[in-house]
Amino acid sequence: MAPGSASAPESESESESASASATNRPSTADSSTAVSGPGAAAAALPAPNTAALRADLDAVLAKGAPGAMARIDDGGTVHTAARGLADLATHRAISSSDRFRIGSVTKTFSTVVLLQLADAHRLDLDASVDHYLPGLLPDRGITVRHVLSHRSGLHDYTDELFSDSVAGFESVRDKVFTYRQLVNLSLREPRTNAPGAAYSYSNTNFVVAGMLIEKLTGHSVRTEYENRIFKPLRLTDTFYVHPATTVPGRHAHGYLTPDRSGAALVDATDQTVSWAQSAGAIISSTRDLNTFLSALARGQLTSAAQLKQMEHWERVNATTAYGLGFRRRTLSCGAQVYGHTGAVQGYYTYAFTTKDGRRSLTALANTSNNGAVLTALGRTLEAAFCGSRG
Repeated sequence: MAPGSASAPESESESESASASATNRPSTADSSTAVSGPGAAAAALPAPNTAALRADLDAVLAKGAPGAMARIDDGGTVHTAARGLADLATHRAISSSDRFRIGSVTKTFSTVVLLQLADAHRLDLDASVDHYLPGLLPDRGITVRHVLSHRSGLHDYTDELFSDSVAGFESVRDKVFTYRQLVNLSLREPRTNAPGAAYSYSNTNFVVAGMLIEKLTGHSVRTEYENRIFKPLRLTDTFYVHPATTVPGRHAHGYLTPDRSGAALVDATDQTVSWAQSAGAIISSTRDLNTFLSALARGQLTSAAQLKQMEHWERVNATTAYGLGFRRRTLSCGAQVYGHTGAVQGYYTYAFTTKDGRRSLTALANTSNNGAVLTALGRTLEAAFCGSRG
């Protein structure tokens, strides 16, 4: 769904929506700039504008988020900023080291696992999904590549689940789905297009991706994430806990914005995220996401050939293209950055890196279902990579 209208892992739309007032909401800085190491900035980019970054986080709070934070890793130099609250009940200030639910940034992790299987000659991106999962889908023309690039035509089942954001969320908060149940929800509705004919963002695609991972490896997606990505990269803040409902360790609470303007935010932190699973259920931190994206861009997770496959771009709009579980964003200064966005009940995430992986940004707002917050959070990309607010 569009992130401005509900809280499923998101489509490309960044529409404005009514936002809760931030008047009198505390704003607390975590830190502004910390230096760790002598590395140079990413080539041909101006230095990050940390003052603009902090101002952008203030704007996120003004649009209705309880808290916001960001981390830039820039060739050995680290910049962090945080504003507002991690927990409305205790009034604890948010910190850039807090863990959070990353939503659809999970899709990039799922893609990396499948590309590693392709590197091992256990998966052909252009083979029919039916070859690996017989009878699952109604069209044998849907390939693995179509699924990973959102060109399968499979309807996004979250459109119906979260047409009313709070009621929809409460109906699934503690529910545990099987992958097949989620696919069947999609198949109740007409397909959006013929396989390969058009880009149409759908979480169903990455439910199928999770099924492929488990079928090809004989292991859970959790085991494959851990053994192939989390442990090798020492991502100590990164977890896949499904179907457990809690976020381990120190974390930012996530708050769902109700559909009715002026209604109180709903604490959505504890949930199974079973409605998303391999499409959106990973938990991480700003440090770990920057580490992951940098390693991916530097070729540490896949072969060069498979990384190139991720970068077969389909135009989405004037500034965004989509590859295989990967977005490319073109910024106002002409810089292109690579990564993914995430929306899950209570959290919005931007996680992007440069082509060479030398500069990475992860930014987080601990609310969702608020398009104005999402748009404001996106401006941190300009501060991080263009040295301006855009």
